[in-house]
Amino acid sequence: MNIVEYRGFAGTRIEAEALGAEDDPAVLLVHGAGQTRKVWASLAEGLQRAGRRVISLDLRGHGGSEWPEDARYDFEAFVEDLRAVLAQMGTRPVVVASTFGGWIACAALEREAALLASGLVLVDLPVNPDPDILGRIGKRLREASNIMPDQAQWDARLLEALDTSDMTQRLTGVAANITVPTLYVRGGISKLASHSDATDFVAQLPEGELAEIDDIAMVVTDDRIDALGSHLIDFLERRAPRSSPEYREGSDARTFRDALGCFATGVTVVTAIGPDGTPIGLTANSFTSVSLDPPLLLVCIANDAGSAPVLREAERFAVNVLQIGQQPTSNRFAGKGEDRFAATPWEVGEYGTPVLKGSLSSFECERQNIHDGGDHFILVGRVLKAIFEPRRDPLLYFRGKYRKLHFA
Repeated sequence: MNIVEYRGFAGTRIEAEALGAEDDPAVLLVHGAGQTRKVWASLAEGLQRAGRRVISLDLRGHGGSEWPEDARYDFEAFVEDLRAVLAQMGTRPVVVASTFGGWIACAALEREAALLASGLVLVDLPVNPDPDILGRIGKRLREASNIMPDQAQWDARLLEALDTSDMTQRLTGVAANITVPTLYVRGGISKLASHSDATDFVAQLPEGELAEIDDIAMVVTDDRIDALGSHLIDFLERRAPRSSPEYREGSDARTFRDALGCFATGVTVVTAIGPDGTPIGLTANSFTSVSLDPPLLLVCIANDAGSAPVLREAERFAVNVLQIGQQPTSNRFAGKGEDRFAATPWEVGEYGTPVLKGSLSSFECERQNIHDGGDHFILVGRVLKAIFEPRRDPLLYFRGKYRKLHFA
């Protein structure tokens, strides 16, 4: 058994058990209230045999994780624990979470899901649950905690800290913000979520799927959890495959583009003044420095871009490197049919080029060379002036999505 530890919210020690090779795609298992990671034992072994790295977590106050002296068991503490664990992992796992763990996972992935995880599987997730049913579940948990208090595997104090009505209200509308592939698994005779509630929930997910297992009420129980395996492995193979996608010359150009997207970049807006005195500009992330002496940089422009003819002929141009607050500017200059400069603060720079105000940095350049680059042309500029703002963070782009810096 390989035990790993993470630092959760307020430094709480979160313990997990790891199975499988570190290089295999990761799956993070999150149990429900009143359970421990042991509930996943058979499923974890099956996932390991299927070529997955399995991290099975104990929530705070459960199993081997820390039981906080101050009984800090409010819902947001659990949510921040999970976000902290995901941020400390060396890869973006598929999160598999059941019941209360599913609520935690939904809230944790409501923001920046694609930065933290590559997929989500929700099992036995209560959707619009009947308060009477939740009350009976709470009663059973309290009774179980009193049977052998000296040998308890979870801290009964959490039952006093959690308010299920607040949690369900907190998660209203959260599904629409979970921007990773998501599988919802429901027992066919579950009382936690009806078929219609589950269908409505899945319809709100940007990339949602529903799987129902006949003749089962609760899927994550010691004698029923194996029924989940086939659905889960099918989802993993389709949405988070073990084998790496491969591009070869002449095959799908989209795969080549996705491979290039693995290189994280900043985002720029390239600007110039047209022959009629009108400012033009477009968003570009194919940008790099070339030389310090002389000071050269380059940017690649698509041949079919609307601004390409002007940029080919312009004697001078500017490259504006965007900061995290300028995502709307990036979208504006990447789109069509909008007066881009009317909605963007800018000024004419010292060398006659449009400089976007508030950028992370701006480089005013004169054209040095133009080179053919297939369906793009390579515009090399000699830097005449550069200004930058050292207190801002960059707007980043990775795998087709905007990102921001994460400081370890």
